[in-house]
Amino acid sequence: MEAILLGIYAFFVWLIFFKFKWLPWNNVSMVIVITIPIVGLTVLVMLLNVFAPSTSDVRVYKYVINIVPQVRGRVIDVPIQPNQPVKRGEVLFRIDPTPYQLQVKTLEAQLANAQGGTQKLREELVSASSKSAAVRAQLELMRKRVTQNRQLVASGAGDRFALEQAEANLKDMEAQLAGAIAGESQVRARLSATVDDDQAEVAQIRAQLENAKWELSQTTVVAPADGQAVNLQLRVGSMTAAFPATPVMSYVENAYQVIALYQQNELQQVAPGDEAEFTLKTTPGIIYKAKVESIVWAQGQGQSVNAIQLPTTGYGPLPPGRFAVRLDIDPKFQNEFYAAGAAGDGAIYTQHLELIHIIRKVILRVGAKIDYLVLKLH
Repeated sequence: MEAILLGIYAFFVWLIFFKFKWLPWNNVSMVIVITIPIVGLTVLVMLLNVFAPSTSDVRVYKYVINIVPQVRGRVIDVPIQPNQPVKRGEVLFRIDPTPYQLQVKTLEAQLANAQGGTQKLREELVSASSKSAAVRAQLELMRKRVTQNRQLVASGAGDRFALEQAEANLKDMEAQLAGAIAGESQVRARLSATVDDDQAEVAQIRAQLENAKWELSQTTVVAPADGQAVNLQLRVGSMTAAFPATPVMSYVENAYQVIALYQQNELQQVAPGDEAEFTLKTTPGIIYKAKVESIVWAQGQGQSVNAIQLPTTGYGPLPPGRFAVRLDIDPKFQNEFYAAGAAGDGAIYTQHLELIHIIRKVILRVGAKIDYLVLKLH
């Protein structure tokens, strides 16, 4: 663009000083003619860098999910192909479910037995309660007999031996009542140990069964989002384990974000909502429209390392840090394919000096056309 402006300027100089000779060509005019483009272009470039800043570091980022199974086992099926589109919920691979199915059946049998044991405890409680009631009725009868015998002995009409026998029977009945009450309490205690209305043993087995069913469901691993599996090395017969340090595949989502990196002093006039454009080397000639979504006012050099050592400052200065500007892609371009890691150029057009934005747009478009050129000697 600067060359075009210089060409236009040179054309007008030729017309004024040589073609029509409206002004004389002397030392003064020569100095003026040479000074104007130098000063003008310098001011123009400085204004552009502030009110329409550009960057040569626009990047496409995509989320990468490390797929780690929740259960261990032998892989029996891998229905997907590497680098091929996969929809959310589609099966990525399957693990042999046999041991988990057996565990579920075992726990279902244990749960049935435990529930039968609970029913038996309820029946025992009914029997113990009936026995306690019967013993109480007999105890009341014994107490009446002891009272009657005491009255007869006191009046001289009764037999002391009969009184002693009645008192002995009363104590024996009281002992039987205490045993019946203890048995009933024991059964009630076992029944009262419940979790979510289940007897403790039943609740424990039920929880184990739910966990076993969950593990069984995890033998089929599905895609967490639309995307593709990159560098798929998993094969049928491989052994997998729930170990985060060794994922079985890297899954790249289709969701993306475009980040433009700028020097710190280039963002003084940039604000969310400003118009932006960018190009990518992977798609030469295309100008993508966007808006500034946000500026990430943080970067790694602004974080202090949590350590007991003093900061090291003698090895040399750190390179100047840049800030990331996140771009919101125009809906017209949102469904385009963006390769993870694609790079290109970009520009932001602020709300000031809009007349000079056209220069930046022309420069960006010329650069997009130049991207068609593959400058290699081999």
